[in-house]
Amino acid sequence: MVRYSLFENDKAFLENFSKYSKIYGIVFLIIGAIGIAYPTIISLATSIFYGWLLMLSSIVMAVHTWQTNKRDWLGWLKAFIFLLVALMIFGNPLTGVAAVGFLFAFYFFMDSFASFALAFELRPVSMWWMSLINGVLSAVLGFILISSWPIGSLYLVGLLVGANLLLDGVSLLSFGMAAKSLEKELAVE
Repeated sequence: MVRYSLFENDKAFLENFSKYSKIYGIVFLIIGAIGIAYPTIISLATSIFYGWLLMLSSIVMAVHTWQTNKRDWLGWLKAFIFLLVALMIFGNPLTGVAAVGFLFAFYFFMDSFASFALAFELRPVSMWWMSLINGVLSAVLGFILISSWPIGSLYLVGLLVGANLLLDGVSLLSFGMAAKSLEKELAVE
């Protein structure tokens, strides 16, 4: 018998994992498809979500500073900066979208650099070129984001987030189906 995981004999785990992976996989597929169909809506939602995260961070930082050292001006400054950036995003969510687009471009360039380095390090290995292709594709995505920045961020951020959620949904559904088949295989034994 082939070893699958640490949980291969835990039928309850496999049943729950299969059930919830399928449910959340479908949810991610739907949200991802909406993101691809309406990228500007997902871009703005992403920006507003980051705004709320910064607002919450501001409150947590302020409470922490209040409870630990009320005279810590750097703690208050950090809470104020979080609040200020959150209010800027709420006031004009497009600035948040542009910032996220710029961060995505930076991420793709860093991923490209790392993939190129890995490809040349692995070069004698038979599949080294896969890392090279990943590096080229990441560089292309980075250049697309930068060359269309900031206006292109409005649709590219949503498109990338939507595609990512869609792929997450496919992965979860695949894992859910694999867990179900493993559960059935264990029931036969």
